[in-house]
Amino acid sequence: MGATKSEHFTEKQNAMASMIKALGHPARVAILEYLLKVDTCICGDIVNEIPLAQPTISQHLKELKQAGLIKGRIEGNSICYCVDEQAIKTMREYFGGISQQLEKRAGKCCS
Repeated sequence: MGATKSEHFTEKQNAMASMIKALGHPARVAILEYLLKVDTCICGDIVNEIPLAQPTISQHLKELKQAGLIKGRIEGNSICYCVDEQAIKTMREYFGGISQQLEKRAGKCCS
């Protein structure tokens, strides 16, 4: 995170920012949605589903994996990918907390 001085923020804040940043590209959102639909798959399956070149899909998978949103295991000559359920649970809890706080102060915004 370089210029953002990530050492000034908690581990939880840095992890959440990493996951949210990884979802900042529509191809990664599409990959995540596809993995949720099929449970597990290999990169070639994703290439057949999403209109991007295989190297581009691989790069997006790498970003999602580094952010902790997906997991991959080697199966023969391929890597089988799936959604990391704990990461999704962490995001749900985070955004659920935001939603609860907003409900508590409904109508009290600066507008």
